[in-house]
Amino acid sequence: MARYRNAWLLIIMLVSLAGCGGGGDAGNRESAARGGTSWEETERRARGQTVTLSMWQGDPYINAYMKSYVIPALKERYGIALNIVGGQGNNLVSTLMTEMEAGDGPSAYDMMWINGETFYQLRQIKALYGPFVDRLPNARYVDFGNRFINTDFQQPVDGYESPWGNVQLAIIYDTNRVPDPPGTMVALEKYVRSHPGKFTFDNSFTGMTFLKCLLIDLAGGERTLAGKFNEDLYRRYSAMLWEYLNRIKPYFWKQGRSFPAEVAQLHQMFAGGEIDFSMSNNDGEVDNKILQGLFSGTARAYVLDSGTIQNSHFMGIARHSAHPDGAMVVANFLISPEAQLRKLDPNVWGDGTVLDMAKLPEEWRGRFAALPGRRYAPPRSAIQSKALMELAPEYMIRLSDDFRKNVIEK
Repeated sequence: MARYRNAWLLIIMLVSLAGCGGGGDAGNRESAARGGTSWEETERRARGQTVTLSMWQGDPYINAYMKSYVIPALKERYGIALNIVGGQGNNLVSTLMTEMEAGDGPSAYDMMWINGETFYQLRQIKALYGPFVDRLPNARYVDFGNRFINTDFQQPVDGYESPWGNVQLAIIYDTNRVPDPPGTMVALEKYVRSHPGKFTFDNSFTGMTFLKCLLIDLAGGERTLAGKFNEDLYRRYSAMLWEYLNRIKPYFWKQGRSFPAEVAQLHQMFAGGEIDFSMSNNDGEVDNKILQGLFSGTARAYVLDSGTIQNSHFMGIARHSAHPDGAMVVANFLISPEAQLRKLDPNVWGDGTVLDMAKLPEEWRGRFAALPGRRYAPPRSAIQSKALMELAPEYMIRLSDDFRKNVIEK
């Protein structure tokens, strides 16, 4: 919860800093245009650069994809050394904000794996380079007509972040322990009461996304909360959410007195039989966790009858990146058909692609069609109709902070 606890104070600081200048989006457009230089010139300037990427490093399959495939490919093909470092959320925003306040020196990061409230906060302080996405040759393959790809937490991407992957929240269970998983809030309450100590959710991004799914359900569907943050609607439906959670909290793991700090801990508890459910923002993750040997082969994934949130994650470039050319080449490679195909493979990562199959050359369409499908997660086609749009970023920030005050500390 530390990621969100001081988020509103941070937003106030962000808005204040944005109001003090910082160059504005017009300055960003000038730097992005780089005099209308060709992509070949961008690649030439990028050769020999070391690009520092800040990203979450909490999954072994993601780490292996980056270290065993992406890093060597970038070095061999473009002469770029990709340096991956940890950093996300408020820590990332705070670092970039401090740099903005200190002056126009080069940033500690060239590019960042971001979405949602982080994108919102970085736009507030004009810390993102761009718009740059329309300069990437491989952007012609991206499914920008898809509302789950062209919008990030109700915010138009506007070329300031390059789509990288597309996922939907899924609940993971074991068929040996849970032959009939609950699909509604009513059924979930009944299950939790009948199986004390066997349900919880993590106290980070995945768990808060689960709470947003419940909030949307209580509001009667995604249209009610669509658009900009609405204080009155938030208070009305979050009160219903806190009442629901507090009603069944005594039957949660540890009687709801604490919650796993990260989704990795939730996975470990599920794998050990301590709880009956885990969750993932990647609807295909159950496959790679079984392949890793962490989950039993009887694990499966599903989505709630009322739907779950689908969103995309992105690559952004720091406005004061020392190597914007190298960062753009990296971003372009990550959305290449080759890199997206490899990432989609459940044996590699199983992360959903952001490419539009209809835009790909026939050869690549065939390769995607021939890729081994999921064995344990539902096919995307079976759950797409239950995909919910993300809410405005303030909902995530407020829910996270109010969850602590109204549930954990109550």
